[in-house]
Amino acid sequence: MKGTLVAIGAAELVDWGVFARVRTELGSGFVRILGYFREDGIKSVGQIEQAIRERSAAALVLPAHTLKGEARQFGAVPLADLAEVIETTARRCVEARETPDELIERVVELRPLFDATLRLFDREVNPLVDRRTAGGFGRKPAGSFGLAQR
Repeated sequence: MKGTLVAIGAAELVDWGVFARVRTELGSGFVRILGYFREDGIKSVGQIEQAIRERSAAALVLPAHTLKGEARQFGAVPLADLAEVIETTARRCVEARETPDELIERVVELRPLFDATLRLFDREVNPLVDRRTAGGFGRKPAGSFGLAQR
């Protein structure tokens, strides 16, 4: 999993089948629950980064566990897998009474992976995100005619 964003393409960051199933199951509450994922994820990533700065394996476990579960719920498999590696390694470090220094590189990968995943979620949930970035207000995206295509 080293170099997570380099090793996997954007299309592989999300299992869109899982995402669509959860979207259907949650119905009108989906956007609200996805917002909670964003808020909780930002908090968890910050806590993980702080814990690694403090070299506290114990402080890594809960936010990594939380991020793992929530990411997996929405189909963010690589993010969930990375959080799981952080969680299980931190648990082992706690049991062995070791510092989690071996996790520094993994924790550095976490925020870019989380941010990239959120961008994909935003693009999927809000089609205006693509249109705004494609050509700006009042401009047609290159190569399109009539209605903007996704």
